[in-house]
Amino acid sequence: MHERDATPTAHASDVYKIVLETRVKKVLSSPRKEDFGAERLITWRNATRFHVTATFLDCSYDPSTLHSSSINCQQSLQHVATSMRLLWLLIPLAPTVFAQPSNDSESLFWGTYRPNLYFGLRPRTPQSLMTGLMWFGTQDFQSITRTRHACDQGDHLDSYTWTEYDAREGGVQVIKDSLNNVKLTTEFLKIPGGQNGGSWAARIKGEPLNLGSPSRISTIFYFGLEGLGGIDMETEENENGIDGPVQFSGSSPDLEDFTIRIVDDPKNTMVTDGPYAAAFTNRIGKTHFAGFRVEPGNVWQAKDLIVQNIVKYAQEVVAPYQDPTKGYPDPSFVFQLPDEVYFGSNLYAIQKSFDGPFQFDVFFESSSSKQKLSSAILDEGIPALSASYNKRFEKIFPVPASYPIPDHDSLKAFSKAITSNLVGGIGYFYGTSIVDRSFAYEWDQDEDSDVDEGEKKGARLTEPKALLTATPSRSFFPRGFYWDEGFHLLHIGEWDNDLSLEILKDWISLIDEDGWVAREQILGEEARSKVPAEFQTQVPTFANPPTLTMAVTAFISRLKSIREPSNQDLGMDLGIGSQAPLTGGTPHSAGSRYLESPELALEFLQSIYKPLKRHYDWFRRTQRGQIKQYGRRARSRTEAYRWRGRSQQHVLTSGMDDYPRGPPHAGELHLDLISWMGFFSRTMREIAEFVGETDDAAAFEEIENATLGNIDDLHWSEEEQMYCDVSVNDEDESYHVCHKGYLSLFPFLLSLLPADSPHLGAILDLLRDPEHLWSPYGLRSLSASHPEFGQGENYWKGPIWVQMNYLALSALYKTYAAQEGPYQQRAQEIYTELRKNIVDNVSTNVRAMFGNTIPDAISTSHPFTGWTSLVTLILSEKY
Repeated sequence: MHERDATPTAHASDVYKIVLETRVKKVLSSPRKEDFGAERLITWRNATRFHVTATFLDCSYDPSTLHSSSINCQQSLQHVATSMRLLWLLIPLAPTVFAQPSNDSESLFWGTYRPNLYFGLRPRTPQSLMTGLMWFGTQDFQSITRTRHACDQGDHLDSYTWTEYDAREGGVQVIKDSLNNVKLTTEFLKIPGGQNGGSWAARIKGEPLNLGSPSRISTIFYFGLEGLGGIDMETEENENGIDGPVQFSGSSPDLEDFTIRIVDDPKNTMVTDGPYAAAFTNRIGKTHFAGFRVEPGNVWQAKDLIVQNIVKYAQEVVAPYQDPTKGYPDPSFVFQLPDEVYFGSNLYAIQKSFDGPFQFDVFFESSSSKQKLSSAILDEGIPALSASYNKRFEKIFPVPASYPIPDHDSLKAFSKAITSNLVGGIGYFYGTSIVDRSFAYEWDQDEDSDVDEGEKKGARLTEPKALLTATPSRSFFPRGFYWDEGFHLLHIGEWDNDLSLEILKDWISLIDEDGWVAREQILGEEARSKVPAEFQTQVPTFANPPTLTMAVTAFISRLKSIREPSNQDLGMDLGIGSQAPLTGGTPHSAGSRYLESPELALEFLQSIYKPLKRHYDWFRRTQRGQIKQYGRRARSRTEAYRWRGRSQQHVLTSGMDDYPRGPPHAGELHLDLISWMGFFSRTMREIAEFVGETDDAAAFEEIENATLGNIDDLHWSEEEQMYCDVSVNDEDESYHVCHKGYLSLFPFLLSLLPADSPHLGAILDLLRDPEHLWSPYGLRSLSASHPEFGQGENYWKGPIWVQMNYLALSALYKTYAAQEGPYQQRAQEIYTELRKNIVDNVSTNVRAMFGNTIPDAISTSHPFTGWTSLVTLILSEKY
């Protein structure tokens, strides 16, 4: 007797239950398992509850009984077979459709990290695979000259907006292009599994904006590989195009083996009719292609190469049709890729021409995931992603139901969109930058300057660097800005703490051995192509407001407020008992691994502490100001500061470019900079205390106190009853330079003044005065009574900047309206009014908010959804 014959007979219901639970547990407990939120556990439970325990009731595990002629048994077999097929369709979806994304950086490997494009994907690694989407109309012969690719205000699109986007899962973007009568929807879904960041799927959908007008659109999806490796077209080439899916295989050191497939929706209508259609019977209605060999670093120029080849092919096609009285073939037949692949191609373009609504899917499959993707994963995954996103957003950024505004739904939709656009605008950049270590203005040529006399004169390329960063504007500023990034990370950190730390870590890595980091990160030729030549060079004595430490202290605040989550908090209290085979400990929330692990948090802070301290020392060394040289009296002989790099009309380094200042002088002192340094000292003290550097913390506190004292001693004007810059006249006498505006508020904005400061009342008076800064829309950057209000470039001469209003609201909310003092009640009243003004303005001027600032403002770039997205934090009162 065999051993198995001695085993008691088991019912098939028990066996299948064990198999089911074992397989589900394997998915959940794998090294790349994902965290399950409450709503997804319910979905998972329902998906796996196939009543397996009710099947095979009449069929034992004995193989002979499995061939029973019992109708019930056969029906049970068929039911279970169908159920198991459905289960195994769903199990590969589990990590994406039902699970919260993982907390490690692998889940951030792929992304829409080419934010300057309407839709461009790439991994977070240098010289790798990059994709892009292009489209043009084929109603006429001129539209090819207006091919859409990179975000450009000159395209005059109605809008392009991420309605939902999460950096770990994917999202949905809606693009409205009235000139071509098309509404495009791009959907992106990450599928974790295997190595190298897993796989992904993208869906491109189009539909007419105006159903009464024609909508003929030609789309081109391209992908190019830079660096080592290669891509081959597996689908058989045909000189007249391809019917059906198109597949490629490739390999690179960072991605290993992968495949790319492009699949049409069967309901698509291709362009098949038009003038001279009979002459193009062999080519119309097909997918066209081209393969090119491009030099390393040039994939970003794909549009130029592709359009040139389409135009070249078109010239050959129309050559026989030179009789203008007979007309030309339909543009859809003319503007096509040539269906040629050059040897060694590393850039491929796939073109499809549609008539009316269309849809096609692009699948990137990592060979390590061992998983075949299909359209079903997008059919199921995108709605699940959307449901998860909306529920999570409501939890993280709630809009109080009591808030006095009639249309909460539109306000919530705007808040979600502006958050999604911030996260969807994150980019990965790699390349050299241009630095001139010898340049200095005449008034910046100090005797103790950091400029190395032995340094070669002129601008030089640096070694290539990598950076993951948010961007202020996809169309106009698709690159990293130091001054903006601290504000970006406040918002991103609330949504995904660990993502904000990944970005922060990249920025910290840019701090050089002297402690300097360039205020604009223009890395590589693609980034430089969007910047005028005169602004490309960075100078190592030029600073920017040190906002990055705001992200660090915000992280520390979250750490201090975190508590051990309960089962109910984690969505585990569902009453589903053993139906949910959850083992292996409590999962982390999405993007919160560093919050839930004190060891990881401390390790991270220790890793950035030394470079941050080096950066702080660089500020104090290179931006110092003069005190004793001009007979100034102050408590501290050292704490005075002046922005380097200013010109006659601008102080770009301050971030407030054209704000009125005194004339350039080596003896001037800047109020905003000394305020930032007081803030910097305070934040460094907090970081030092947290990582256990007690001696440093004491030193930072001493500098902080000295700085705060000097703000009063050097910058308070008793005559003007305001804080001011300081300069030097022709007699070398020190005097105050006073221009009522944001500058005057800085000690207040950064909460440097105590709640009982004798100067606080005058600041609140200035802030609340409609003749100066107060408006129904928010605080103006310059007094409405100032002679330069609204003049010249009018960038910081009146426009209302959301990040500055955020600082004011934060100071009121956390300090002056919260702490006892003579102005507490007034601070509370101003806070309530100012917040309502900002929120009401957002609700009634959504389009203006997607510009630059808000009414009373200019609109230099569209959309400008960097620090403007702080409105979401204002709505939910997260300061």
